[in-house]
Formats: sequence, C-alpha cells, structure tokens
Amino acid sequence: MSQQAGYSPSFKRPAEILRMRRKRARSEGVSSGGRGAISSPCEGASISAVRPFSPGPLFGQGRSGGGVKRRNPFASIENTFSSPAKKKGFIYTDDDADSSDYVKPGGAAGLEGEKSTTRTLPFSERLLQAEELSKDVPGKKPTSLSEDDSLFEDEDLFQEERTPILKSPQAGAVTSIAPPACVEYPADWSLKTRLLFTSLLPFSWAVQPRATEEAQGLTQHCRGQYTTVPQSIQDPRTSAELRCGFQQCLQFWQHPSLSWLSLFPRIGAERSFTGKNVPWAQDMALQQSLMSEWSVSLSSLYSLLKARLCPYFYVCSYQFTALFRASGLAGNSSITALLTPTTRGLREAMKADGIEFTLPLLEERKKSKEQGSTSHSQETDGGEGETLFEASDKEDDDDDDGGFSWLAEMGVQDKIKKPDNISIKLHKERNSVCLDHKPESVVCVSGTHTFTLINFLINCKSLVAGAGSQAGLPPTLLAPTAFRGATLHSLKARSVNVKTQVRAGYQDVCSLEVTGPIMPHSLHALTRLLRPAQRGGFSTALYTHEPTAVLNTHTTTREQAEQAVELDGCGLHPSTIQQLREPSTLGKSPLRQLHLNNYSYTWKS
Repeated sequence: MSQQAGYSPSFKRPAEILRMRRKRARSEGVSSGGRGAISSPCEGASISAVRPFSPGPLFGQGRSGGGVKRRNPFASIENTFSSPAKKKGFIYTDDDADSSDYVKPGGAAGLEGEKSTTRTLPFSERLLQAEELSKDVPGKKPTSLSEDDSLFEDEDLFQEERTPILKSPQAGAVTSIAPPACVEYPADWSLKTRLLFTSLLPFSWAVQPRATEEAQGLTQHCRGQYTTVPQSIQDPRTSAELRCGFQQCLQFWQHPSLSWLSLFPRIGAERSFTGKNVPWAQDMALQQSLMSEWSVSLSSLYSLLKARLCPYFYVCSYQFTALFRASGLAGNSSITALLTPTTRGLREAMKADGIEFTLPLLEERKKSKEQGSTSHSQETDGGEGETLFEASDKEDDDDDDGGFSWLAEMGVQDKIKKPDNISIKLHKERNSVCLDHKPESVVCVSGTHTFTLINFLINCKSLVAGAGSQAGLPPTLLAPTAFRGATLHSLKARSVNVKTQVRAGYQDVCSLEVTGPIMPHSLHALTRLLRPAQRGGFSTALYTHEPTAVLNTHTTTREQAEQAVELDGCGLHPSTIQQLREPSTLGKSPLRQLHLNNYSYTWKS
C-alpha cells in the first residue's frame, strides 16, 4: 500500500494536522513567493493559502500607537504551550525556511528589508476557514470574525482559556466564614504538680511583686473578691490589677502544715519523708492529737461544702485520693465523692458501714457491651482490667460445693480431693481483687452517703500508715477556700528565658513555671490572667499526679437539678464556676497540653 503524501502516523490529532498545513503553507509562500492552493490528499479538496499572521492594531491605541500586543487566537490549536512572556524570538533565514514557523509581527518572513509575496484572503473566505478550523478541534467554540480584526482576543483572556483551573469536588461552594473560636477548655479535676507556660512575650511581670501588690492579692483571695483585668494590656509590668490577680491565683489552703515536710503528693512519696524529723512516729499521744485536729478540719470542710461555701476539696492519703464536690458541679445535682485507687478491703469496709457506691468505669463498660458497641476480643495490655467482669456468670451461680456436683454423678467424688471453702471463695472473688490499685477501681459516692463516708474516714484505722516514713501522719486536706485549722500556702512561680533552635537560628522563648498542688480553680485562674497578658498566645505543659487522672470520670446523675444551684458565695471567679459546672468529658485522660493561639484554645489529653 502506497504511503499518501503529507500523511504521517504520528500526526493523528486534528490540531496537529492543521498546524502542519499552516506550516507548509507559510514555507511554500516564503520560498516560491506564494502559491495558489495546497492540495490535501486526506480531504480531497483544496484550501487556499493561509494569510500570514498579523497582530493588527494595539489595544487602546490606533494603528501607529503603542500598547499591549494582541495574540494569535489559534495559538492553542498549534499547541504552543510556552508562555507569551517567556517566548523567544528567532531571526528567520532562507536556510531554515522549511523548519521554522516564526512569522514577524509585520507579516514578513525573513530578515528586515526582505519582502514575502502573500495573498490576502477575502473576509468571506477567512470566515469559512475559521469555522472549519473550530469544528475540527473538539470543545472549541466557533470564532466570529469581523472586518476590524476583532477575532484577536485579549492576551489575559486567552491565557485564562489556555490554562484551566482544576478544582476539587468540594471546591464548588467556597465559603469565607471562619470557624468559631474556642474560648474555653474542659475542666480537669486531676491534681497537677507542675505547670510550664511558654510564650514569645516575657513573663517578668509575674515575679517579684511589690509588697502592696502581694498584700492586696492575699486580701482579695481571703475575701473572695476579684478585680476586672483589662482585655488589652499594652505593658503588663505596669498593670497593678494583673500583678495582684496573679498573686491571688497562687493561694490555696492546706491541713496539716509542716514547714519542713512537703505533704503533697502522698502516694509513692516515701523517699521525700526518708531522713526527715518525724517526732510523732513513736509518740502515740502526738498521733492522737494530730488526728483530732484533722477530724475537726475535715468536718469543717464538709459543712462548708454542704452550705456551698466551699466548691470542692481533696483528701490525700498514702493509699488513695478522695475528691468531694458540692452540688451543682460536674453536672451533678447532689454532693458527690470520688475515691481512687481503692482495694477490695476498702470497698468491703465501706459496704459494711452502709455506704452505697458505684464503679463508674465498670458500669460504663457493661452498658457499652449491652449496646453491642464493643467486641468480645480481649486486649493484651491491661488484660486483667479489661476482662475484670467478663467471667461467665455460671461461676458466680455455682453451688456451695464449688461446682463439683458432676463428680458425684460420675461416682468419683471420693477419689478426688476437693478444694476447701476458703479457696472456692477466693476463686469467685478473683475478679474483684483484680481491680485493686487500678483506674477501674474508682468508686463514686453521692447524696447523703457522702456524710457517712466522712464519718468512715474519721474512724478508719487504716487511713493512717502504721509503719514506714509516713507512719502516724494524717492525710493532707487541700481546698480553695479557708476552713478550720487550715494554713494559707502559695504556689511557687519563677520565670526563665531560654533560647530554642529554629530554622533560621535561635529564638528567645520565655517560660513561667508554677509548682505545687495545683487544683482546677488555680489552672483556670492562671490561664484567665495570661490570656490578655500574653496577647492571646501561649502554650502550657501540664504535669499530672497520675493517681488522680481518673477523677475526670463522668459521674453525672440521672436526676438533674431543676434549677441552677447558686455557688456565688464559694469564693471562685464566675467564669471558673461556669467551667466547673460542666460535666466532665475527659474520662480517664487528663489534660497534657494546652495551647492558646489567637485567643482560641486547643488541647491534648
């Protein structure tokens, strides 16, 4: 089969074929002074020689003025992907007349001074030719021509047509509404041992207070008064309200108070008591005196809590930590108490005194199983905690003989030694023993049973260690408000400036460290003051006393209060009370990091 002239398998697209036709027409017109027509074996028809491209007049001016040049509207058909701003010009010579398709703006091909004979097509033939070219190109709209060269479009419009914008399916509806800022973070009921604030602005205003500022801060704390801090502070060092408010945030009340001993934390703190002077360890009379004073302080705290003059308080012993909350806090309509961690012996003693309690985490797990939201597979980590109450109910419903009645049916009951009753009882209670010293062992007491729990703690002999470095020392009581026998203490704060490495070098970062038994109200009060002082931007690292992390467990009672409980007389800021009213949403995970960016909070737990 003979190869047809002008056909090449590599040019199969209509745009490429048209480009080759125009290229050949221009080359033949330059070399031979123009020809009448170009034969096309593919279509079997003749097409007149294409008129050399002329940009025509410039925008905004006449034929002789300057301005923005117009582009060839068929540049996309010729697949010229180069940008007009980066297009290079070449001088046309006779040697490369067959390969170059460059045409000068003036319509002449070749060096300046040389003339190329071309034939200008009539307007009607140009219109028909443009329509045929637009039909051959898929997706190309027909182009209208006019006598004043109106077919040449603006360069910007043409560039927009050549480079379409790709959009994702979600980009159809573009919205400019910014997400709402989070101006508050959830309450964290766990006790903190250290807070580390970092910011690009200095914290020098927070240290070395004046005598009058420290005195005013102590007075405001004791009276439960709060001054209004400006939302926009230009120079925090000159703001007396800010410096007094910071001193007020650092105060808390504690009993007992021993200046040579740190009485928080108490769980796992044997090393901190080792080698210290403990005169009560061998003096029973001194121990009874300490316990008598401690009982009066605990009773005073509960009375203030019941009257809603104290929002909450902590009881920190060497074995467990108890949190008592007033009615209206954490979404509860009555007084609630949480104890963690607990042991089987402690729970049995509470039952013996008539104290009704619940295990919130276990009940939540049971409800989730009933709803079918959890699978039956057991996790490898903490297997005992996860499968605590997953033992079959058949073992609990066995007979007193421990489920060995089937031996009698086989007639071998006398040949096999059966375990004694004590072993059988321990076997049945193994699930309860597995709870000891784990987060799942947290118990919740509510209502009038909290008063019974107070009496239980006062009379419990195992509340105080009988041996060791903490022997004879009563538990530590912590509260945000004053109570009988309490001592006013202050958290320790210090400011340090450090340099951190960034991409371009080193950057100055200011830090503020606060140490001590940090309660929920202290954390909220500090962030409330640092918000305007640091101009809406800081980061916080929170170090939690791990045994108290589970105190964030959701304990909202079914019966909610019909009306909001008034807590205005508890001595806390109204915004702090509002935060503590909300039900806990953190679960077993306390806050680990807290960030404030552009006055909006984000956190990690």
